[in-house]
Amino acid sequence: MARKRHTLADEPFMIMRSLASNHAAGARTGRHAHDWHQLIYASSGVLTVWTERGSWITPPQRAIWVPAGVAHDIRFASASALRTLYLRPDASGPLPGHCTLVTVSPLLRELILRATRDGMLDRRETADAALAALILDEFRQSGAPPFDLPQPASERIARVAALIAEGGMQGTDALARASGMSKRALERRFRAETGMSPGGWRRQRALLQAVEGLAGGAPIKIVAAASGYATPSAFVAAFRRQFGVTPGRYFEPA
Repeated sequence: MARKRHTLADEPFMIMRSLASNHAAGARTGRHAHDWHQLIYASSGVLTVWTERGSWITPPQRAIWVPAGVAHDIRFASASALRTLYLRPDASGPLPGHCTLVTVSPLLRELILRATRDGMLDRRETADAALAALILDEFRQSGAPPFDLPQPASERIARVAALIAEGGMQGTDALARASGMSKRALERRFRAETGMSPGGWRRQRALLQAVEGLAGGAPIKIVAAASGYATPSAFVAAFRRQFGVTPGRYFEPA
């Protein structure tokens, strides 16, 4: 089915737009923002969405919700088919005011693919209005494990997170000394800004990087070692404790 053609006069009646594009592994969009809400979905491949307050990683059975006005950057961990929707804020009803990861059910996947084939959804057309309503209803029922990495809000704690990410400094005591804070003060501030301890944030980051490695085809033995685990079974156990699913289950269809 060909994408529908619209003119500038049709703009006030558009309730959803869409974008279909393909990207190579390692490509990224650069930091940008939109006036409309965005449901970022890759029908194949794995992508990571970064914002100033967190980052999210997703394979084809997940999507990432980015509210209007939130600056973000998309990085493609593997060759990916981006199929994303833009929702007009004043025509979508109550929706999350923060970025979140959502499960893409088989129905939602087909609805997204249909909408991206059509190009735009016009509220004057009965079929378009019904498709938009189905998409919103299915989206509101979705949920997903916490595959995100919250970013600290303050400059001081952001520097601590950067030290953790660099990997050269191990242990909260060393981080506290480097930041000029007591260990207790650092742990309290870090948890207040990210919802995690410094150690928990380090583990979450390593496991999310592991997801990218697995998406790129790296053997689980290599990924486990790069994440700091002595054996693949230890890595799988840690992954399941953190996210509630095994790496294999994460890549299964919803």
